[in-house]
Amino acid sequence: MARSFRVDIERFPIAGGFTISRGTKTEAEVVTCSIGEAGYVGRGECVPYPRYDESQQSVSAVLEGIAADIENGLTRKDLQSALPAGAARNAVDCALWDLEAKMASQRAHHAVCRILPRPVVTAYTISLGSPEDMAAQARQASHRPLLKVKVGTDDDYARIHAVASVAPNSRIILDANEGWTKDNIRDHLLAAAQFHVALVEQPLPAGQDEILRDIPHPVPICADESVHTADSLDALAGLYDAVNIKLDKTGGLTAALDLRDQARKRGFGVMVGCMVGSSLAMAPAVLLAQDADYVDLDGPLLLARDRSPGLRYSGSLVSPPEPALWG
Repeated sequence: MARSFRVDIERFPIAGGFTISRGTKTEAEVVTCSIGEAGYVGRGECVPYPRYDESQQSVSAVLEGIAADIENGLTRKDLQSALPAGAARNAVDCALWDLEAKMASQRAHHAVCRILPRPVVTAYTISLGSPEDMAAQARQASHRPLLKVKVGTDDDYARIHAVASVAPNSRIILDANEGWTKDNIRDHLLAAAQFHVALVEQPLPAGQDEILRDIPHPVPICADESVHTADSLDALAGLYDAVNIKLDKTGGLTAALDLRDQARKRGFGVMVGCMVGSSLAMAPAVLLAQDADYVDLDGPLLLARDRSPGLRYSGSLVSPPEPALWG
């Protein structure tokens, strides 16, 4: 029986906006693909990212361009060479995982997880703003065990101080989104150490990573924009202490699992992160995150409305997906 293939563009409003060093978003713009076969439908969601020259329109065009191959039975293995890493491949890869699980009447976690999946603690994001605004956000979230704090300005000391002061019981990840420079990174890393920050994410622009080789790491440093697939890892040795694995960068769960395993072999810590998307985008990442050192899958918590059914969040605990959602 031939497959069916469908591509949909969707938008989910963000509650109050989401600000990082590169700008502010007011909605999550996603592309969803659905692959049908033998009465079953597998779904995958991706979040096109302008930082990587992606848009809903460009990703949709890529997906429409490969539609005939998908309808003719393209496998996940074939997909890895048919499309490059990125959002488009992620949507198809995750849809195929979902379809395979449904057709086999077996949950995806049997192929992904080493143990029965369990709820994991996710970070909760504090958007970039003035120190006073960020303190107000952090105060409201101070009951959460892990906060991801967006920074990336010329002078973030006051922001770090403000958040740490009002959330003394929360572990803190600082995410500069490539916003620091060779002139201020040392001072910012010292501030991070002063306030007992657990991890600093992508402090410098990708391509300037070599600076990290010659400066102290008083706080572990995690690559995000500088790592996409397992092929990125060799160049990061001696520069970063951890890597942030996102399905929209790796091009799906298949390549993400390879990146995770190769990162572990090389001694990198592992964070599993996300773009701002709905529960459908987070669902496969929750399985990937089962043995991660840090989990940042709070995308649905930042939305004014999520899709239904969605993932179940209890405070900062996010549970594995139910079959009605994915996998």
